[in-house]
Amino acid sequence: MLVAIDGPAGAGKTTVARALARELGFPYLDSGAMYRSVALMWLASPASEPAALARGSRIELRGEVVLLDGRDITSAIREPRVTEAASTLAADRGVREALVAKQRALLTSGDWVAEGRDIGTVVAPDAALKVFLTAAPRERARRRADELGADVDAVLAEQALRDARDSTRAHSPLRPAEGSVTLDTTGMSVAQVVAHVAALARKAGA
Repeated sequence: MLVAIDGPAGAGKTTVARALARELGFPYLDSGAMYRSVALMWLASPASEPAALARGSRIELRGEVVLLDGRDITSAIREPRVTEAASTLAADRGVREALVAKQRALLTSGDWVAEGRDIGTVVAPDAALKVFLTAAPRERARRRADELGADVDAVLAEQALRDARDSTRAHSPLRPAEGSVTLDTTGMSVAQVVAHVAALARKAGA
């Protein structure tokens, strides 16, 4: 069974997906970590073609650990400059095609909780359960600011630009998948969101 969780930055996708995977006993796929991995390579070699980097890299997701060609990059890909570069590269058609192929290969068998921005719309539109997490813009910015130790208003401004870029890009724009359940997490705790989605998953056959 595949549970697909999509949504904008700050909606709680990563935290919820990790906890949900533990709750259900499923492996967890963080598609964003794959884009961040390509961004990290591109920042180190900006003259390189991003799509070629995406195709030629060996990205391994072992629980919450991310390996790039055998090297642990779990912490490095969470740096703000990598986050920004990943959002930009996510609009590159070649990068998306290469990483979608890698994601589909991983998800072909077994049970999974996969999260990102196009899991339910592009990567796995036939997922047994598709959930689109969202929250009020300022709530999303507050969560992100708390995580980064940054100013809420600054994060809110950056978030607005990222939302616009993600939702208007030509390839795999951010939107709820057909047949998905939209869940507004504003005012909800992580435990409440996980319990809600877990109940949906079990109803769907988990």
